[in-house]
Amino acid sequence: MGANEHRQAREFEQVRQRSLHLAEPLSFEDCCAQSMPDASPVKWHLAHTTWFFETFILEPREPGWRPFHPAYRVLFNSYYNGVGAKHPRAQRGLLTRPGLDEVLAWRRDVDARIARLLSSAPQDRELAMLVELGMQHEQQHQELILTDLKHLLAQNPLYPAYLDSPLPASCPVGPLGWLDFEGGLAEIGHRGTGFCFDNELPRHRQYVAPFQLASRLVTNGEYLEFVDAGGYRDPSLWLSEGWDKVCSGEIQQPLYWRQEDGRRLEFTLHGLQALDPARPVTHVSLYEADAYARWRGARLPTEAEWEFAARDVAIACGDLHPRAAGSDGLAQMFGECWQWTSSSYAPYPGYAPAAGALGEYNGKFMINQYVLRGSSCATPHGHARASYRNFFPAGARWQFTGIRLAR
Repeated sequence: MGANEHRQAREFEQVRQRSLHLAEPLSFEDCCAQSMPDASPVKWHLAHTTWFFETFILEPREPGWRPFHPAYRVLFNSYYNGVGAKHPRAQRGLLTRPGLDEVLAWRRDVDARIARLLSSAPQDRELAMLVELGMQHEQQHQELILTDLKHLLAQNPLYPAYLDSPLPASCPVGPLGWLDFEGGLAEIGHRGTGFCFDNELPRHRQYVAPFQLASRLVTNGEYLEFVDAGGYRDPSLWLSEGWDKVCSGEIQQPLYWRQEDGRRLEFTLHGLQALDPARPVTHVSLYEADAYARWRGARLPTEAEWEFAARDVAIACGDLHPRAAGSDGLAQMFGECWQWTSSSYAPYPGYAPAAGALGEYNGKFMINQYVLRGSSCATPHGHARASYRNFFPAGARWQFTGIRLAR
């Protein structure tokens, strides 16, 4: 095995171990429950990421391949129609069998087989690319483990904490500033070094008009002003679908805000905490982000504007809850909240999905979704980059989604 194969084998082991590390503080019951159709049990995430390596790497490449269990092909398929049948997404929490111990045994089995395959196939560039894709895919699910678990714990009236340590209080932040960008003919998309997903390609030219971008994310304190000023009662601020959700009672404040004995609280992975006015507001939908921007006389950035501004910004990592801005200039582009843009999720000019079932990874979702940029406090180290295109429906709120203003 060459140096590159040794490096990838180490990285593979580290990524796989981090998923297990995220599950360590949890009980068996924590790992098996599902709080809503959009969220999956921790056990399912641990199984599905293993299914990915077994299905897309071991099955076509391992000599004498046999599945660990034939039924897992259906149980832990997510959305790959080219692979075959799928267990209904909303019923993942009903899968009490296989047990967590058996899923962990399956992980160990697949990990050992991937390691053997890497050692037996040096210089196999296609194998290396598939393993890299599998690791990046697992890192996406590591973020989902945290956000799905947070949604689950928030349904419990005990408001149990994932982490025992309290959130430290933040120092006050200064007023929001504006940074000028001249724009021009910009190169948008992945620059061609290191890993990227297919939806970040091809790199292409796009004209960006001069614009301003807010120096930091909108804070809890600033968003509370919007709430107290009647922002959720003013239809002139809202997109039609968003106003329908307000009227139905579906959205009345950010997802994890609570009010108790006259105090504003926020549920976090550290449990229920006093709302910190200096930290970024998070768990808001596109509808809420857009309404707040209108209230401030601003707008949301396009994804091209966001990428243009972020080209030379250092990538930071978070600590499982968004932190207050601690620097001047263009702050909090990475590592705190995914940032809604006004851009619909669509293919770049010349985009072509990969052949086969792996081509379903991104392309088929390019409808009824909006692009988010940056990364969040739950994004694993090394997984963020300026060209990364996250995407969710406009009403999604269970991810760490925040607001950056533009004008």
